[in-house]
Amino acid sequence: MSIAALHIAQTGLSGQERQLSAISNNIANAGTKGYKVERTEFASLMYQTLREAEESEGGSVLGVSSGTGVQIAGISRDFSQGTVNMTNRELDVMISANGLLKVTKSDGQEYYTRNGQLKVDHEGRLVTNLNQPIEPEISIPSDTTEISIGRDGTISVKTTGSSEAQDIGKIELAKFINPESLKPVGDNLFAANESSGEAILGEPATEGFGELMQYALEGSNVNTVEELIKLIAVQRTYELNSKVIKGADDMLSFASQKIGN
Repeated sequence: MSIAALHIAQTGLSGQERQLSAISNNIANAGTKGYKVERTEFASLMYQTLREAEESEGGSVLGVSSGTGVQIAGISRDFSQGTVNMTNRELDVMISANGLLKVTKSDGQEYYTRNGQLKVDHEGRLVTNLNQPIEPEISIPSDTTEISIGRDGTISVKTTGSSEAQDIGKIELAKFINPESLKPVGDNLFAANESSGEAILGEPATEGFGELMQYALEGSNVNTVEELIKLIAVQRTYELNSKVIKGADDMLSFASQKIGN
């Protein structure tokens, strides 16, 4: 049983190391715009049945099952709303409630982001701060003097020599049946997968989609106090598993000495 205890405690150490990595990443990205908290989910490993429960003349006999440790069931994302950061920059846009911006990278792949730091590239396209064009593509006239982004995603501009604004396009949002399972790929981007489901596209401020807020950005939803509390809990759990390993090792050493004698 001491050998089994060593294995079980080792799975506990591995699980807490992964939990620590998630907490570290959350704290490191506390100031990242649109960052969503990582959540480590655990599940028990398969149980070994040493004796089945059964009925007898003397009464029921309890079964005997032995656990074999813990495993990482998955890493999910908490898509709750982040903090509101007013920027007074006309191409900054925050998504309030549900939805992500759809973008394309240079490799042609489609990704999704909550980071609304937009700008105009050398071709006049509306892109993210990392030069990823948003979809559908929106071009800003070169003589634009003022840009307005409505809560419903409508983009209107005023150009040189014109006093009236004209609509030039509309920002669309994407939502998912299971956004917590979106795959993070870096650069504040997420990729769809089988678990998240396919993207459902729609207009902001319509049913199921959040509104857009110009001159603002969404901060991360990291609560540093909560993460520090989790950090302390991880340290304590890791320490306990370490003590189990030492205890099991001491028991094996004692048994070896007895057998040797």
